Amino acid sequence: MRVYELANELGMENKELLKLLEEEFDLEIGSHMSGVDEDVADMVKELLEEETGEKEEIEEKTSEEKKDPVSEESSPLAESPAPEKEIIEVRGQITTEELAEKLGIQPNQAIKELIQLGEMATINQVLNPEAVELLAEEHGAEVIFEEEEEEGATLAEGRIQLDEDVPEDELEPRPPVITVMGHVDHGKTQLLDTIRQTDVVAGESGGITQEIGASEVKTEEGEFVFIDTPGHEAFTAMRARGAQVTDLVILVVAADDGVMPQTVESINHARSAGVPIIVAINKMDLPDSDVQRVYQQLSEQELIPEEWGGDTICVEVSALEAEGIDELLEMISLQAEMMDLKASPDRSTKGTIIEAEKKKGMGVTATVIVQQGTLEKGVPFVAGATSGKVKALINSYGDRVDEVKPGRPVEVLGFDDLASPGDFFEVMEDLSEAREIAEQRQDEIKDAQVQDQGRVTLDQLQEFIDKGKIQNFNIVVKADTQGGVEVLRDSFESIEADEVEVNVIHGGVGGINESDVRLATAAEGMIVGFNVRPDSRARRLANETGVEINTYRVIYEAIEDIKDAMAGMLEPEEEEEVIGVAEVREVFSISGVGTVAGCYVREGEVQRSAACRLVRDGAVVFDGPIISLKRFKEDVSDVAEGYECGIRLEKFNDIKEGDLLEIYQVREVTPEL
Repeated sequence: MRVYELANELGMENKELLKLLEEEFDLEIGSHMSGVDEDVADMVKELLEEETGEKEEIEEKTSEEKKDPVSEESSPLAESPAPEKEIIEVRGQITTEELAEKLGIQPNQAIKELIQLGEMATINQVLNPEAVELLAEEHGAEVIFEEEEEEGATLAEGRIQLDEDVPEDELEPRPPVITVMGHVDHGKTQLLDTIRQTDVVAGESGGITQEIGASEVKTEEGEFVFIDTPGHEAFTAMRARGAQVTDLVILVVAADDGVMPQTVESINHARSAGVPIIVAINKMDLPDSDVQRVYQQLSEQELIPEEWGGDTICVEVSALEAEGIDELLEMISLQAEMMDLKASPDRSTKGTIIEAEKKKGMGVTATVIVQQGTLEKGVPFVAGATSGKVKALINSYGDRVDEVKPGRPVEVLGFDDLASPGDFFEVMEDLSEAREIAEQRQDEIKDAQVQDQGRVTLDQLQEFIDKGKIQNFNIVVKADTQGGVEVLRDSFESIEADEVEVNVIHGGVGGINESDVRLATAAEGMIVGFNVRPDSRARRLANETGVEINTYRVIYEAIEDIKDAMAGMLEPEEEEEVIGVAEVREVFSISGVGTVAGCYVREGEVQRSAACRLVRDGAVVFDGPIISLKRFKEDVSDVAEGYECGIRLEKFNDIKEGDLLEIYQVREVTPEL
């Protein structure tokens, strides 16, 4: 459906609809001739229906009030009540400017009146309670000082506080939430793939899971909700959040590798959350598997297997060969049955954010585990330092639903801004209350942020440290998900080195843009990107200002580079040079050949011998060689800026109009230390 067709159906102007798509759905569409996805069209219709319903309700209420002009309140015979004082609520501290706004006066007037009352003040000064009361009284207002809500601290911690003492007849059974933990490459995702009969692992960079995912699985043993947490040490914080929302932990240990450092970390996280552990001893199909050695190592961690007289359930499995899976599911079901998991679907709705990201055409979304109450479409909510109103709910099967019961994961659309994994999610009475709480938390976060300065490149870092020229190494972090941002932030800031401190001055989701480069320039820092790329303007500005931009596909490589730079151990490395950028304008599917991208070279040149990176919405979706470059029907070695060409990529056909192809060369450079 095109924009003008949808506008005609809704009775709107084209410009009005384009503005709505941009503001509400973060969807930039060039003209009224552009196409709109059916899902987006449905969401627009639902949004307008909600707004129309609210408007009709207000008009109906106003009409009823006008029907009785001689009511008790408006009758001239009724006694006029004394005018009530305006109530001003003050939570925590308040400045002169903020108080003036509440009283409806100019800040300069407030300053003048405070001076006359014997209180010296500036526009940004925090006022004492006596001064606040004096100025409010001058304007016929009464002040109510509210204590800082204890709930706010609880929400910030990310641990959910469910209602207690719920009557038994109000509780209903819910599926268990199961977190899969373990060391990197021990087969956690492969195990889940076998259970879910999916193929998640095939699309992951570096062979590791790099963000938390939640899925609802129906098996012969019942319904389960699985959270797959990454195994690399960089994701310790994300694993901890997984343990906070889980009922049961599946600890995956490779039979040929045994208990490793991240296995021990996973055990500690599960213990701190107070949840039972079932051990899945994976890779039993390998010839060098040694179950007895695994039992011994588990015993050293005080997990005594049942086979050795303990109470830890251990199941031998092979995720690759799908062996032992039924027995593992049976053990999970028995453990869940013993726990008698129940929740109230009728209480206030609460849950926990598992992951958050920004999607084109959908805006900011987040995966939420509902832990109490029933989450419904259209309700306002607060989550950490952001808020919003639920526009749509998408379950783990990809279906849009109207409500979600406790214990189940759901993708929520309608966030005003990105939430953080582990944030507490709560449905509020009205949107204004939700936004007020979110703004308060944003202010607290801003007050706590300290941005020190000191820009330097990785190659120069050790030299600056040796000369005593640097104390703070400032980094701007960009990633494709909020979880990735937090992992990099926590990992960088935990690096310890003499006389230098890593400071992440900004972390955000999405491609690297000019604003990021300007921030790094002002802070004399550098930019680290994970699964994202700089656009052409950001790259050009970085070259002009000397800001270093390093991008990565595997997260621990970024962490190791920073560590090596700070230790002065950078080895000679390969450096990328972008030599051209081409835009995909048409896509051709040729039988027996594959997909050919019809491109226009916007910058530099395209060389057949160079490598190519396909960027879509700021994220890298392909990185590999060009296998064919043509001008019309002729094979060519290069195509200059301003010309059109046909490009075919190696073993990749998922090309779409609007994609950008970055053409780059790799050369080896020696660090200047």
